[in-house]
Amino acid sequence: PPATRGATMSRRSVNLLLLGLIALDLVFPAVIFLSPGTWTRLFHDMPPDDPMGLLHRLGAGWAAFALWMVVARLRWERDPGWLMLVAGIRLTESWADWVYLGFAQHTTLFGTVSLLAASPVNLLCGWLLYRAYRRYSRVPVAMAPAGPAPELARV
Repeated sequence: PPATRGATMSRRSVNLLLLGLIALDLVFPAVIFLSPGTWTRLFHDMPPDDPMGLLHRLGAGWAAFALWMVVARLRWERDPGWLMLVAGIRLTESWADWVYLGFAQHTTLFGTVSLLAASPVNLLCGWLLYRAYRRYSRVPVAMAPAGPAPELARV
C-alpha cells in the first residue's frame, strides 16, 4: 500500500504490538485472580480487602481485552476492522488509570508510576492501532460473492 503521513506500521509491527498487549492483558487478570494480595501489595501496600469484588471485575475486564486482542491478532490481516475495535478498547481504557490514581487513598511508588504511565501508553497504542487500521483498510481485499450474506439469506 502507499505510504501514509505520520506513523506507519508494518504487518510485523502490528502483530508484535498485539502480542505485547495480549501478554500484558493476560498478566493482570492472572495476578488478580490467582493472587489478589500481590496486586494490592504492589499497587497499594495493603492487604486485599475488596468486599464489592471490584478488583475481580477489573481482572475480568482485562481478560476481555486479552480475548479481543487475540481475535484481532488472528483476524486483522483479512479484516482490518478488528484493528479499529482494539484501538477503541485501548482509547477507552486510556483515562481509567488516571481516574483510579486520583481516587485511590494510597498507592505505592510502583503503583503511582505504573498508573501514570498506563494512560499515555494506552493512548499511543490506540493511536498506532487506529493508524494501522487506516493504512491496511485501504488495501483491496478479495471480492465477496454477490448477493446477501448467507446468514442474512436465512432470515
